[in-house]
Amino acid sequence: MGEKKSLGTATGDERRQFMRRLLGDLRALELMIEEGMIESGIRRIGAEQELFLVDANWRPAPAAMEMLDAIDDEHFTTELGLFNLEANLDPCTFGAGCLTAMEDQLNELLTKLRKVGESQGIKHCLTGILPTMRQSDLGLDNMTPMPRYHALNNAMSEMRGGAYEFHIKGLDELILKHDTVMLEACNASFQVHFQVAVDEFANLYNVSQVVAAPVLAAATNSPLLFGRQLWRETRIALFQQAVDTRSSTHHLRDRSPRVTFGTQWCRNSVLEVFQEDISRFRALVASDIEDDSLQDLREGRIPKLKALRLHNGTVYRWNRACYGILNGKPHLRIENRVLPSGPTVIDQVANSAFWFGLISALSARYGDITQVIDFSDAAMNFTSAARQGLGAQLTWLHGEVLPATNLICDKLMPLAEEGLLKRGIPEDEVERYLGIIDKRVSSHQTGSQWLVQSLGQMRGQGTKSEQLNALVAATIERQNSGEPVHEWGPAKLKEAGGWKHNFLKVEQYMSTDLYTVHEDESLELVASLMEWERIRHIPVEDHEQRLVGLISYRALLKLMARGGTAQDGRQIPVSDVMRRNPHTIGPEASTLEAIELMREHRIGCLPVVKDERLVGVITEWDFMNVSAELLEQKLKEK
Repeated sequence: MGEKKSLGTATGDERRQFMRRLLGDLRALELMIEEGMIESGIRRIGAEQELFLVDANWRPAPAAMEMLDAIDDEHFTTELGLFNLEANLDPCTFGAGCLTAMEDQLNELLTKLRKVGESQGIKHCLTGILPTMRQSDLGLDNMTPMPRYHALNNAMSEMRGGAYEFHIKGLDELILKHDTVMLEACNASFQVHFQVAVDEFANLYNVSQVVAAPVLAAATNSPLLFGRQLWRETRIALFQQAVDTRSSTHHLRDRSPRVTFGTQWCRNSVLEVFQEDISRFRALVASDIEDDSLQDLREGRIPKLKALRLHNGTVYRWNRACYGILNGKPHLRIENRVLPSGPTVIDQVANSAFWFGLISALSARYGDITQVIDFSDAAMNFTSAARQGLGAQLTWLHGEVLPATNLICDKLMPLAEEGLLKRGIPEDEVERYLGIIDKRVSSHQTGSQWLVQSLGQMRGQGTKSEQLNALVAATIERQNSGEPVHEWGPAKLKEAGGWKHNFLKVEQYMSTDLYTVHEDESLELVASLMEWERIRHIPVEDHEQRLVGLISYRALLKLMARGGTAQDGRQIPVSDVMRRNPHTIGPEASTLEAIELMREHRIGCLPVVKDERLVGVITEWDFMNVSAELLEQKLKEK
């Protein structure tokens, strides 16, 4: 589409020209609808597979460009992060054999990717959020070097006018800031497409909104981010906040996020969806589009609607309206962006079958589904399913409130089966895929539950980094087996691969659950903390979490030997005893660098600092476990 640039750097004339093309595309689509030019009478399905590339240490591998060159297959393309890839499936007619065809092509593409990866030491992982992802992986150096990604980052950063702020609360709580849009790259989806005719778009789109929650509840696979247990599908919250361009405003003003479930039902036409998005969301990027869609229509050509599609690609509805051209004919699709990547190919196809079947059955049974459920209930269901997965309580038709598991097993499974059978899907194929959903929901073992349960069973074993590595290693091993997730056994710590994969960088084993004091606090508090928590070093920080000193058990003993912690009737403050300007290290530093620094300066504790703020601590005791493992290994070699 030519050069893409953020609208913040585009000239006023470039902005106006882009908006002119955008409005022209919308008018051209309206004329095509009026003249019956949009394809009808056929239903096609398709899918996009997003995934993570992983190195030998189970960490994100920024190898997308090398892998694309090696694989040389147009089905594969880039994503925002260099550790992501996307595979696009060929569209096929929704009918007999289509689900098996989807599964077969996915397996074929991923087998090809696996073979190429083996030659480069790269594996791939199907998961919604990679458990071993760290904030240090999300710098601009790991953004795919293509103009459109940098234009998108620049545009969103300009509109925000400050750092990206994240606050997600589940069992744990995550509060952080980041300076780029790269946290979006933490997410990987399995996006499915459903071709629809003009006259059925509104009803089918509304049905897709209604079924989004139960389908997501059955498919959650993203409970962890940076080692914290958050939502059952944390992807939903993370994506919304990762590309949120809103700033704080008066509470009386309503403003929609760019990642949205929507604000109301679609009443008549796909035009309503595009009109609302153009009205609510500023264009993020401009392009030197020369096509005139109205002129194309006048001269008998099918318009590509480049400006409309470019703008639509920067508004992230969970169910998105799409325009495309296939075999010279324009068509409309509903794109489901709800489903996470993984846990396996067959799990993903089963999720898709569930969605396809529900849309087919409910649209046939209810002429207008909006008459039997409120939009607010559908929207609240979606958030509840993302937060709680199969533990959610969902409001169904006519206001009936049911646990997600009961709703899915008792009401929706028969509907999905009916919808698939009426489309000509063979009974054995229906049973194969919907049977997986039924067993997964009945056993409560979604991908999220498997991850959370596996992590819980490893509690108290190894470091958090080892536990997360074990999750990724076990996920990849079980994916390759082809068994659906409800049959998986829990991950074991030994699957992490030992010290070589877990002690390469400081951030892999540093302690982040810290006890700290301020310099004006009493030494009695320090002594109590050391006794209660059995620790020998306590960092001293200011009110902005900047490290200002370090106090050690040895310094406290020396003070007590000289007469205690009080002088002239006053309590001695921490500032009188702490060591100022202690030696520090960054989280991305190598373990060898840390050891050399501690040995050179004869210190037993290294505070870990990033951007002048304390983020962790490592001590000589952190090396004891790996030393024991190495000694055991050497003795066995003898």
